[in-house]
Order: sequence, then C-alpha cells, then structure tokens
Amino acid sequence: MKVTSLYLGLISGILTGGMIFPANAQVTPDGTTNTIVNSSGNNFNILNGIEKGNNLFHSFSNFSVPTGGSASFDLTNTPNITTIFSRVTGGNVSNIDGLIQTLNGNYPASLFLMNPNGIIFGQNAKLNIGGSFVGTTANSIKFADGIEFSATNTNATPLLTMSVPIGLQMGNNPTPIKVQGTGHALTTVSTLAPITQNPSASELRVKPGKTLALVGGNLNLTEATLNAPQGRVELGSLSGVGIVNLNPIFEGYQLGYETGQSFADINLTQQSLLTVGALASLGALNAGSVQLQARHIQLSDGSIIFSKNLGNVAGGKIFLQASEGIDIVGTTANAQVRSGIRSEGLNTGIGSSIHLITPHLTLSQGAGVNTNAFGLAASGNIQIDAETVEVSGFTPLIPNGVTSVTTSSRSTQSAGNLSINSNNLLVSGGAAISSVTFAAGSTGQINIRSKNTTVTGDNSVGLYSNISVVTFGTGNAQTLTLDTNRLQLLNGGAIATTSFLIGEAGNLNINATESILIDGNSQANNSSINSAVLFSPVLIQQLFNLPNILSANAGTVNVTTPTLTLSNGSAISVTNEGTGDGGNINITADNIQLKKQGLIQAQTASGNGGDINLQVGNFLLMRDRSNITATANGTGNGGNVNINAPVITGLENSDIIANAVQGRGGNIKIATQGIIGLEYRPQITLENDITASSQFGISGTVQVNNIGVDPNSGLVELPANLADPSQKVAAGCADTSGSSFVATGRGGIPQNPSQDVRKDRTWSDTRNLNAYRQNKPVTAFISKSPTTTIQATGWRRNAQGKVELVADNSSTQVQTSLTCAAVPKNL
Repeated sequence: MKVTSLYLGLISGILTGGMIFPANAQVTPDGTTNTIVNSSGNNFNILNGIEKGNNLFHSFSNFSVPTGGSASFDLTNTPNITTIFSRVTGGNVSNIDGLIQTLNGNYPASLFLMNPNGIIFGQNAKLNIGGSFVGTTANSIKFADGIEFSATNTNATPLLTMSVPIGLQMGNNPTPIKVQGTGHALTTVSTLAPITQNPSASELRVKPGKTLALVGGNLNLTEATLNAPQGRVELGSLSGVGIVNLNPIFEGYQLGYETGQSFADINLTQQSLLTVGALASLGALNAGSVQLQARHIQLSDGSIIFSKNLGNVAGGKIFLQASEGIDIVGTTANAQVRSGIRSEGLNTGIGSSIHLITPHLTLSQGAGVNTNAFGLAASGNIQIDAETVEVSGFTPLIPNGVTSVTTSSRSTQSAGNLSINSNNLLVSGGAAISSVTFAAGSTGQINIRSKNTTVTGDNSVGLYSNISVVTFGTGNAQTLTLDTNRLQLLNGGAIATTSFLIGEAGNLNINATESILIDGNSQANNSSINSAVLFSPVLIQQLFNLPNILSANAGTVNVTTPTLTLSNGSAISVTNEGTGDGGNINITADNIQLKKQGLIQAQTASGNGGDINLQVGNFLLMRDRSNITATANGTGNGGNVNINAPVITGLENSDIIANAVQGRGGNIKIATQGIIGLEYRPQITLENDITASSQFGISGTVQVNNIGVDPNSGLVELPANLADPSQKVAAGCADTSGSSFVATGRGGIPQNPSQDVRKDRTWSDTRNLNAYRQNKPVTAFISKSPTTTIQATGWRRNAQGKVELVADNSSTQVQTSLTCAAVPKNL
C-alpha cells in the first residue's frame, strides 16, 4: 500500500509540474502550461502559466473552490496580462463556492474559465477580477490566427497565441452550468414606484463596465444574482456543436450565434436576478445590456432582468431570443416584484430598451415586461417579435397586479414606444398592453401587427383586458395603431386611447383586412373600441394627486374592415365627460351589423359632440335597440352623422340620432338607394327613428338623398362593325325550297339604309294560309270580358284563319307547337 501510494504521488507530482499536493487539494494544474498552484488550506495562489503577449494560459486537472476558500490568479510574474485563459481537463465538475480573483496586474485582466464537464456556482461564490468573466462548458477557445486552446484534446503541448479570442467551440452535448444563491433583495412600495435595489447576500459580480458571461448547455439559475453594472450580462445555452462568437466591445464581449445552431434552456427561478445599470457617480457608454440566447427561456417566482439607469448616459438593451419559447410567470411571494423584465430611468439617461424574439411568448399570473421613466428621464422602447403572444391574468395575491406589457413616464420626458409583430395576439383575464404617462411627458406610440388579435375578459376585481394608450397627467396620449386580419373584442375587452386629466386623448387607427367582431361585456365594461376623456376614480385621484379637472379633447377613431359586427351592448365610441370636445369616428366597411344594442356613439358632457362618418359598400343593418348617436349635453352642439350606404335597415327600435340639450342639434346626412324601417321623426319614439333635435335649442337637419340606379349600368357597348348576316342564319327544315322571310315593318322598309320611310302603311298579310289549316274543325269560343287583364300563354287560329292569343284558363284548344315534321312534304 505504501509503495502504491508513493508511486501515485510521484505521478501526480509529475503531472502538476513538480509540486506534490495533499489529497484534499481542489485546484491542481495538469502540467501542460507551467502553471504553479500554492495552497494554504482552502486558499489557492495560482502563478506563472504560459504567457503569449497579453494572453496568459493556465491548465488544470481540477478546479474547485471550497466554501470560504479562494482561487487567486496572481500576476506578480506576468503583470502585463490583460486576458487569462484557463481550462479544466481532468473530467470533474468545477464546484465554485468561494472567491475567484485576480491580483498584482498592471491592467484589469479578464478571465475565461472553461470546463467541458460542468460548472456549479454555489451560494458563496464571488468574483473579484479586474476585467470580464466568461464561464463556459465549451470544448475549446478559438483565436483569430486559427490556434485552438482545447480542454478535450490535451495529448500534445498546446500551441498558444497572442491573438484575440474569436469564439467558443461547443461540443456535441454541452454540459450544464448551475448558479445557486440566496435570492435577490429588491423591494418596492408599489408597481408604480421605482424598485429599491438592495445588495444581494450572494452574487456573481464584475467591475463596472465589464462583461459577465455564462455559456454552456442548460443554464439553471436558482435564487441567483448576476450583476454587471454599466456592463453586460450574457447567457448562452446550446445543445449541440456550434461556435459562439466572441465580439470584442468596450464593455468586454458581445456573444454572437450562428444560423442553424441548436439551443438548450435557460431557467431563472426563485427570485433570481440579472442586473445591469448606470451608476450616478461613474461614467459609461450606456446603462448596460443583457443578452439571453436559448431554446426556451423561463423566468418565474419573482425572477427578473433589471436595468436601473441612475446616470446621464444612454440606456442599454435587454435582448432575449429563444428558438421555441419565452415564459414569464408570477411574482415574488409577497407580490412586490414581478417576474419579468424591467428597465428604469431615474436621472437624465433614458431607460434601457427591451427586445424579445421567439415563436411563443407567454406572460401570466402578474408577470410583466415594463419600461419606466422617473425624474428627468424617458423610458425605453419595447419590441416583441413572436408568432404567438399571450398576456393573461393577474397575481392571485393582489388582483389589481395584472399581467402587463407597458411603457410609462412619470417625468417631463415621454414614455417609450411599444411595438408587437405576431401571428396571434391574445390579451385575457384583465391583462394589459399599454403606454401610460402620469406627468408632463407624453405616452409612447403603440404599433401592433398581428394576423389574429383577441382581447377578452376581466379579473376578479373588474379590471378588464385592454390594449391602450392612457394619460393621467398633462402630457398627451399618442396614437395607437393596430393592423390585423381578424380582430375580436369579447366579454369586456377593449382597445382605447384615454385621458383622465388635461392631456389630449390620442387617436386610434384599426385596420382589419377580414373582419372585426365586438361582442359582450364584463362585470364593469362593455367590449369596445374607444377614445375617451373620463373622470378618474377617487382612488386614482388620490394615488396620483390629480386635480378634479377634465378639459382634454377626445381623439379620433378610424376603423377600416370588410365586415364589422357589434352586438350585446358593445360599442365603437368617442366620449368626453369633461369640458372638451368629443372626437370623431370614421368607419369604412363593406358590411356593418349592429345587433342587440350594438352602438356607434360620439357623445360629450358639455363640449361639442363628435362626428360620425360611415362609408359602407353594401349594407348597414341595425336591430334590437341598436343606435348610431352623436349627442351633446349641456350647451354643446350635437355632432354630425354622415352615412353613405346602398341599403340601410333599422329594425326593432333602432335609431340614428344627432341630438343636443341646450345647444344646436347635429346634422344627419344620408346617401342611400333605400332605407328600410327607419323614418324621420322630430323626437325619439319606440319606432326606428332618424332625429336631430335639441331639447332647448335649435334642432338640426336631416337630409336623405335617395340615389337611383344608373340607367347605363350593365349595358354592353355594341360592336362598330356589322356582322355578315349570311353567316348568322342557322340551317332550317330539310325542305326549304320556296320559303321566304319578308319584313315590312311599319310601312315597309326603304330601298337603302339612307332612305327615309315616308308612308305609314298598315301590315297586310295576303298569303293563302288554307294549306296550313288543320283538318279538324275548330269550334269558336267567345269568353266573357275579364275584369282584369290576363297574360296570354298560347295562340290559335279562328275560323277565318286569323291568329288569336289565349290564356291558360281558356278552354279553347291551343295550337300545338309546330316542328319541321308538321310541314307538308308537297310544299
């Protein structure tokens, strides 16, 4: 046993460059790079290696840092190093539960730790290095001159280089990387307030302006914190062979991925945190960026990607791309922090933008993707590119904590723009997609392109699902644009631009190439497309210290679609409850159906009513108490209603109204080929009315223009050249000798086309028709003169050989139809 132990110890000494380590040594060199490791308990001091220019190479058979221990890359003998490349070749997982640091260098040195067998960072793992950190389970690191530093092919002495690294070569089945911590310590007083970023008890952190990157197979972060202030956090998860490009930038490295690569999964659970952001006291190019690349990305249990810009630099970018899906679910246990992605601007620097690319994006149970502006900053933009986007529900702990995708401003600067490109968009269970302002800054614009768009339902406290642009302050709401094939607003779902104070309500443009269905209601809202100026609830007034002033104007609603259906109390409307004017409604459609109290409405409390303009290609149908109204209360004038439709039908107490109270009634102009059911009346009745009255002022006018049918419609232009008649006569009976056709017309025909017809001669048939008479005697029958004219359906010859027309109810024998067989052969 002693001889065997001594022999193994000698072998180990050779492999470790002449040093003999105790059996519990965790950081051991493999003898290929002249690496020296001096240990003191659980602390390991790493020296020498192979120096090539500014690059330093280390190779280990094992590399693990025990709890409370440290691994220090000491650059005393190599002080000009800027990048350290270290590989682990012994086949064991690297367990890091202590400190990794760099010492005694002249420059901030970056560190690559590569172990194809896996890396685990424990709760006590920490980084204290001057440059960037890249932890990877790749097989090798590739350099610009073609040299490869491999952790799987170590038979020969490695050829090393002074050139820059350009990529990480992943193997067939990259092993996972795990990060375990104690969870973030973020707090906030509400979802509308900035998040307080308290230090996490455990975190992996790099110096400001540097990159923290993990690249391997599945990446599992549990209660983990990764922090790169003013720098970059890069997570890449791959499931097969491929190269991850290393693109050098000011902050360290930006990772790039090849087309066709296969990816694995990234999971952030139990209050995990990826954070960047600018500090007020430090200069930087931007507030930091985050990039995640995987097959499937999940954030749950209050896990968050967070950028907080406390400086005056530009915002960075948070970019997530998943080849299969991104799921963002839930909140922290106390519901203070949403799972999701959040950026904040708190000084003069804009908040970071957010960009998500995936086939399927799902947000649920109170999760959020949000950019927020406080102080003097503007908030960042949000862009989502996904085949399917589902935003649903709320956190069960706080029902008003609805799932949301929002940009917002609480400053003099604007909220960011929000854009979504998808095939299917679903907003349900009280969730919201919105841009909001609470101060002097405007909202952002919302631009959505989706083949199928559905907004439906509410939550337990009555908050309804919506896509909206909203101002609670003096800033204006911007335009909301939706381009879709099919739009459904169901069970209280709404698309809206709204003002609750002085800022103008924005315009709303909807273009649906196939159809729009608006149907039903929730417990607190009817399904609708609307632009409105509304008094805010008392709770909102108290929350944002809003004055009881409402003077904004409503925006304009533009809708274009082949088929528009409104039913069960749903509406397209512009509304103003304050002193401002109502907006306008412009609808262009082939067919419009209003059923079961469907409503197209422009109304104001005291300002002038808005106008309604309908351009209908086929028909407008109103049934069961459905209305088209442009009304004004107080001293405001009623709005105008302009309808152009071939057919307009109003049934079951449906009305077209442009009324006022003290002001002038609006004007109604209708251009149509026919109105069914509707009639002009000076006041509203239980019938189908058209009225433009004023209760105490001057009534408006009603003008209906019935447009007739164009007499030239459908006529075919005749050819200018005359056809040869000899080629147009069909073959007649077999025996046509002696047959002739004579057309005398009224007074005969002239000798040539230019000759006038000068005489008015009656037609006289002088031929002898006895040969054509039937042999059977014909009995004459004279019927009584009918009281009404009856259409003739047959004919006969009387005794004198003359032709008479007879009707079906005549008992007289009708002449049978003649055929060629009836012609005598001797003719």
